[in-house]
Amino acid sequence: MRLLHQLNTAFTGLILVVMTITAIVLYSLVMDIFIMDEKRQLEMRAELLVDILNDPDRLLQSPEVSSLIQDQNYPLLLFDKSTGELLFHTLPEEAASDWVERYEEELAGNDTWDSGYGQYVVSDHELRGDQVLVMATPIGDLAAIQMNFVWRIMLIFVLGLLLAAVVSYLFTRKLVTPLERLKQEVKKIEKRKFHEVQPVQATGEIKEVDQSVRQMAGELERYIRTQQQFFQNASHELKTPLMSIQGYAEGIRDGVFEGEKRDRGLTVMVEEIDRLKKIVNEMILLAKLDSNEDIYRPEDLKISEWTGRAADRLLPLAEEKNIEVDVRIEGDGFISADPERFLQALMNIGRNGVRHASSRLLITVERNGDFLIRIQDDGEGIGEEVMPHLFERFQKGKDGETGLGLAISRAIIERSGGTISAYNLEGSGAVFEIRLPVSG
Repeated sequence: MRLLHQLNTAFTGLILVVMTITAIVLYSLVMDIFIMDEKRQLEMRAELLVDILNDPDRLLQSPEVSSLIQDQNYPLLLFDKSTGELLFHTLPEEAASDWVERYEEELAGNDTWDSGYGQYVVSDHELRGDQVLVMATPIGDLAAIQMNFVWRIMLIFVLGLLLAAVVSYLFTRKLVTPLERLKQEVKKIEKRKFHEVQPVQATGEIKEVDQSVRQMAGELERYIRTQQQFFQNASHELKTPLMSIQGYAEGIRDGVFEGEKRDRGLTVMVEEIDRLKKIVNEMILLAKLDSNEDIYRPEDLKISEWTGRAADRLLPLAEEKNIEVDVRIEGDGFISADPERFLQALMNIGRNGVRHASSRLLITVERNGDFLIRIQDDGEGIGEEVMPHLFERFQKGKDGETGLGLAISRAIIERSGGTISAYNLEGSGAVFEIRLPVSG
């Protein structure tokens, strides 16, 4: 069953249950209300008749007595309770005699009396002496009025139910229509038609879901595009050393390279194989960092200690290029990171800085809420064409190696709960900033 029909059925069923309970309660209350109202009217008429009966002169001359006696809606009974004598009645003889006999033991003071002819609403009043005046109204008359009232209520309920069903349909359609549109947009994502995804006119939570769906579509599109670029770049990076290895291997096999050329070819083959191993290992590491594999085991690391270790490992490359490595700790403490991976991230960025520095590489650590690590060189800076894609895979700048180092550093920093960014200082080279939360 479609959601629209489910909601309509649920709302209509709920309204039907509520109205049915209301009708049952009203039906039981209506008779009580009618009995009370009839009792009040009987008492008013009885008081009038008692006043007349207590005044003999008025009794003989009053047309009101004749009117009350002739009113068939109000049967009368007048009797002497001490002797049980019937003085006057407009009730059937059997009913009148039965009431006189049962009056003192069962009926006196009750609102309703029953007899072989049905139930009555009664009002009984004692006159002078032991005389009792009883005025009655058949409950059957009230039941007819009650049914007439109930039928009108039922008509109102039916009309209300129909109106509620129409309103429910309109409101649920307003709710379901955006959901149906949203389903169509999700179908476009399923078919990878990301550029065709359109916003849905909606409010509240549905609007938030729509925004999330469109953001998901954008992320999926970027992810798929990135994967495509990754495989294209990976195939290119792997193809180049393989072609070199194949060329030298075939030349050595066919006797084209002999002597020194043969030795040089073997050396190139070994270097290219090492390069291939490095690329493959870094690709595997990136894949594992992107997945949920348990290769990242964070610990509490003292940040000054591990930045110092990174600087120590950079010294051989720095001395080779006559680059001074300076470390400044302006705030110390602990972070939560995998020791080996965190050191690798710093080394990747540091080696990149040493390669591009003119004379100096500066590593500073500040603490202002979070830790801020800056790795700054005094080289030419990052090219404008490279900057937007700096941390993407296989994006190599000048003198780059595999194009995976900065991508790996970003993945490690993000797994540590931090962020990484880069920018150029005018006339001062490139700056890499790493922000990491304080552990504990």
